[in-house]
Amino acid sequence: LDAAGKTTILYKLKLGEIVTTIPTIGFNVETVEYKNISFTVWDVGGQDKIRPLWRHYFQNTQGLIFVVDSNDRDRVVEARDELHRMLNEDELRDAVLLVFANKQDLPNAMNAAEITDKLGLHSLRQRHWYIQSTCA
Repeated sequence: LDAAGKTTILYKLKLGEIVTTIPTIGFNVETVEYKNISFTVWDVGGQDKIRPLWRHYFQNTQGLIFVVDSNDRDRVVEARDELHRMLNEDELRDAVLLVFANKQDLPNAMNAAEITDKLGLHSLRQRHWYIQSTCA
């Protein structure tokens, strides 16, 4: 969803530093190198009005990184619904899932176990997934 920290995390992974971001309208695409692997990362805007465009990025996707604002208790159900909507798309059937439980530095943030529960990750069958606490 919007304001979860997707763009901040992308540039932290790519550049190793925090950059100032603005809300993403459309997308950012970057190549991120990790160990000896090169990832092409598409960072798509999360506002509700542009979420229908997400499906245009699904083709040839091998992995999905889903960033959740761990402090946003009001929208965690919305995040769960959007995640499961994407995972039900045929083009993402083989994609692995990495969830970043972001904003762990905030005092009211849900921990990774609570995010796992609220997103219904244990109900995912035939899907490799991992959740990582982050602070970006």
